[in-house]
Amino acid sequence: MEITLRRVTQEDKAEWFRMRKGIWPEAPDEYLDFDMDELLAAADDYLIIFACDGDKPIGLTEARIREYGEGCETSPVGYLEGWFVQEEYRGKGIVGIMTRAAEDWVRAKGCTEMASDTWLDNEPSIRAHVKMGYYEVERLVHYVKQL
Repeated sequence: MEITLRRVTQEDKAEWFRMRKGIWPEAPDEYLDFDMDELLAAADDYLIIFACDGDKPIGLTEARIREYGEGCETSPVGYLEGWFVQEEYRGKGIVGIMTRAAEDWVRAKGCTEMASDTWLDNEPSIRAHVKMGYYEVERLVHYVKQL
């Protein structure tokens, strides 16, 4: 298996959407779809890459430049917005390959820090972050009350 990386294009929107749904399965389709064209057009500040096995997209990473990242000391910072790898390719280092590419991209943009987040109960993501050298800086619990 030889993994290559490439930017997502307008022609890839259906596959990109499918993988976004894999990252955020609870999100309504309208939410996942509403900003896709805008993100594709923001190539200077937003990176969307596929990891491919041959011509077949098998993974996705979205990263951006943000003014702020929790626990960061500099601004702007790179931010890993999300990643996805098809189940049969998980555990093969593909997230690491995509993340290093995103880190290189933000480094080339002048950033010296990269931030990310995940849900408190997403143990596979927590382990992957730690394996790639990320460390936890804080935890946040959200509340709601029906009125």
